[in-house]
Amino acid sequence: MGGYGVGGGSPFTRSQLASDLRALGVERGDMLEIHASLRAVGRVVGGVDAVVLALLDAVSAEGTLAVVASMEDEAIDPSAPLEAQRARRAEVPPFDPARSAVRLEHGVLAERVRTWPGALRGDHPEAGVAAVGARAVWLVAPHPANFAFGAGTPYERLKDAGGKALLLGAPLNTITMLHHAESIAPLPGKITLAYEMPILVDGELVWREYRDIDSVNGAFDYARIVPEGVDAFDVIAGAALEAGVGRMGMVGGARSHLFEAQALVEFAVAWLTERFA
Repeated sequence: MGGYGVGGGSPFTRSQLASDLRALGVERGDMLEIHASLRAVGRVVGGVDAVVLALLDAVSAEGTLAVVASMEDEAIDPSAPLEAQRARRAEVPPFDPARSAVRLEHGVLAERVRTWPGALRGDHPEAGVAAVGARAVWLVAPHPANFAFGAGTPYERLKDAGGKALLLGAPLNTITMLHHAESIAPLPGKITLAYEMPILVDGELVWREYRDIDSVNGAFDYARIVPEGVDAFDVIAGAALEAGVGRMGMVGGARSHLFEAQALVEFAVAWLTERFA
C-alpha cells in the first residue's frame, strides 16, 4: 500500500503534480521555500519521493528546493527538581546537521528534502534550512545564531534572490517568510526571548543560549488587533492574497498557495508598520 493521503479515486502522479505546480506559477529556475501537507495532496504514486521529484521537475536543474529544518526540541520543566532537570538535559542528543531529524510538525516532506541525495543543511538548530538544488550551498549558510529569521539569514537571501514561498496544502500560518518580515520591520516593541538548544562544542554536549523574536506566540502584541483564536499570520497572508500578492491553485488534491517572497515580505512589513508603529 503506497502513497500518502486518504480517500478513494485514482492516485496522482509525478507528472500531474509537476503540471499543477507550473499552473500555480512555479517556474524553471525557481528557488522555493516549501511548507507541505502530504495528507492534503492526497494519494500519490510513489509517495513522498514522487512529490519531491515533481517539485524538482517543476523548478528544473537550475532551481532549488528549501525547507525549514528545525530539530526536535526538548522542553525541560523548570519546576522539576534541579537534579532531574540536569539528568534530562544530559540525555538529549545534541544537534547534528547531518543526523538530527527535522521536527515532526514540519511534515514528512521537510524531512525527505533534508535526506535527499545532495541536500545540504545549515548549522542553526532552531531556524536552520535544508536545501537541494543549484543554489543550495549559497542558500543554507552562513546563518547567524541570534535573530535567525532576520538579516544575513537564508530567508533574506531567498527573498533577495527572487525566491518564492510555496504552501503545498499547508495552512497560511506556516509561512516562515512572515517571521522574516517581523524580524526586519523597523518597529519598536518587538517581543523577543532567549532559549537554549543542545549543540556539540569540541565534542561535548553544550546547551547554548540563543536570542530571537518570539516566533511561537508572536513578535508583536497581536492579541490587541486580532480576534481571540485567530492566528495573525492567517490574517496577514489572507490580506496579502486579497491585495493580489500571491496565487491560489490546486496541486493534486491540495489547495495550495504561491507567494513571491519579496512582495509578501514588503506587504507584511507595511501591514505591521500600519498597526505597530
